[in-house]
Amino acid sequence: MIDLKHGAVDMSHGSGGRAMAQLIAELFHRHLDNPLLAQGNDQAQFMPPPGRLAVSTDAHVIAPLFFPGGDIGSLAVHGTVNDVAMSGARPLYLTAGFILEEGLPLADLARIVESMARAAKEAGVAVIAGDTKVVERGKGDGCFITTAGIGVLPDGIEISGDRAAPGDAILISGSIGDHGVAIMSKREHLDFETEIASDSQSLHDLVAAMIAAVPGIHCLRDPTRGGLATTLNELAAQSGVGMQIRETAIPVRAEVSAACELLGLDPLYVANEGKLIAICPCERADALLAAMRAHPKGREAAVIGRVIEDPHHFVQMETGFGGSRIVDWMAGEQLPRIC
Repeated sequence: MIDLKHGAVDMSHGSGGRAMAQLIAELFHRHLDNPLLAQGNDQAQFMPPPGRLAVSTDAHVIAPLFFPGGDIGSLAVHGTVNDVAMSGARPLYLTAGFILEEGLPLADLARIVESMARAAKEAGVAVIAGDTKVVERGKGDGCFITTAGIGVLPDGIEISGDRAAPGDAILISGSIGDHGVAIMSKREHLDFETEIASDSQSLHDLVAAMIAAVPGIHCLRDPTRGGLATTLNELAAQSGVGMQIRETAIPVRAEVSAACELLGLDPLYVANEGKLIAICPCERADALLAAMRAHPKGREAAVIGRVIEDPHHFVQMETGFGGSRIVDWMAGEQLPRIC
């Protein structure tokens, strides 16, 4: 038996021998068990359901491993589920690879795996294959996780980053900047009167409700690294359009705004892990907004702007003072190791 309470990861846990087999059986299989994982092969075999498959891959190197509102385990599930869901697909399966650093307390690893199992169960997905490697002390920073997600996309759904058209409405599902500020506050040991927690959550159920109400959604994207500003620039470039947003329409919690001011950050560029951007025909914006606000994960949804014709593909913002400024791509990295 491995000592999950007092033990630590050592090089034998990545050796391919008995210690690794015990770690996999007593920790990973114990919490992530399902019929496909239990096949015990180097691959999982399954029959794909009808429809197109959507596949995504992601890597998670966040520091610290545990933060208000989540940890690297739940984040790995949420991030990959959401990447698949932004196509309109229903996520089905995940694979996970763990890079563990020698010396990582097994209690911390157990906490991460248990959190991943809970997040996967809540999202209705199964972790069906995985791998574990161990690197020497000082070369891995605790734990890195790589994931791949597989989902199925019903016929008739065409959601892509290149489909935004002039006149379309731009919506956001809720307040921005929560995740990035929660991470930075933890790193800098900052205390606020109200705790700022990550918004990390899976969004596929919100997406399903949105598509049921407005099947003709043009674009969906979760504004993770680089935040709202960078994501809108990505979509504008991909679709060959411009975008015009209103600063006063963008929801930002007062405590997040205050923390950003203290830390010298712009909330527009701060990462989110539980919000999405939606772009749809303007005549369907009210119906989509109502569907989003009717869902628990979209209660703070707002229409924040519109798509315009612009050969330069600029994102412009009407400021709270009535002026206008260009919201450019993020230069450098405001918050490294954020996801």
